[in-house]
Amino acid sequence: MAKFFALYLAPITEIDKWMKNVNPEEMKKGMDEWNKWMKDHKNVFDDMGSPLGKTKRLTKDGLSDTRNEITGYSIVEADSHEAAAKLFGGHPHLQIPGASIDILKVTEMPK
Repeated sequence: MAKFFALYLAPITEIDKWMKNVNPEEMKKGMDEWNKWMKDHKNVFDDMGSPLGKTKRLTKDGLSDTRNEITGYSIVEADSHEAAAKLFGGHPHLQIPGASIDILKVTEMPK
């Protein structure tokens, strides 16, 4: 089995709109759906992951605060890249307008 890194992405404008307008009942409903999906797929996770917070970006010119579309991550195990991607079909994250999930193959560090 190979490992695959899943990045949950959503447009910053949609996240801002959601955070501004979401009520506690909607938030709970969304989290319940997310938790159910994670529980139903627990056998494929190497690391269930977590939501991600604010971003610091380091460049040769220094450190700055920035924003990006990455909202969280998970690491799964699957027989192939395609199989790993198919695991995320129907994921509740995809209900966010413009949302996507990028699935990256984890490769070994060259020696």
